[in-house]
Amino acid sequence: MSVVIRLARAGTKKRPVYHVVVADSRFPRDGRFIERLGHFNPLLPKDNESRLKLDMDKVKAWLAKGAQPSDRVTRFLDAAGVKKRAPRNNPEKAVPRKERKAQAEAAAKA
Repeated sequence: MSVVIRLARAGTKKRPVYHVVVADSRFPRDGRFIERLGHFNPLLPKDNESRLKLDMDKVKAWLAKGAQPSDRVTRFLDAAGVKKRAPRNNPEKAVPRKERKAQAEAAAKA
């Protein structure tokens, strides 16, 4: 059984609020969960302290048990200093497509 820490959507249409939950990876996104760890409101300004509330003791306990956080939850935990997020490296994405084609052709000729 793979346990994940992820966001479950709540709120109304066009007004999302997310619950940070621990769930089996096979369960639906907004479905059954094991425990609720906090909430996230993306509509609030980034400097607002009530934008994200997490029970860090519970989060650390679940991480110690082997729960895998989702990408977005990993960003939250990295900002809180609980879990380090590995930087992503895709240098090809920053280069415009025409330049990539020209580089590939030049490399093929050489």
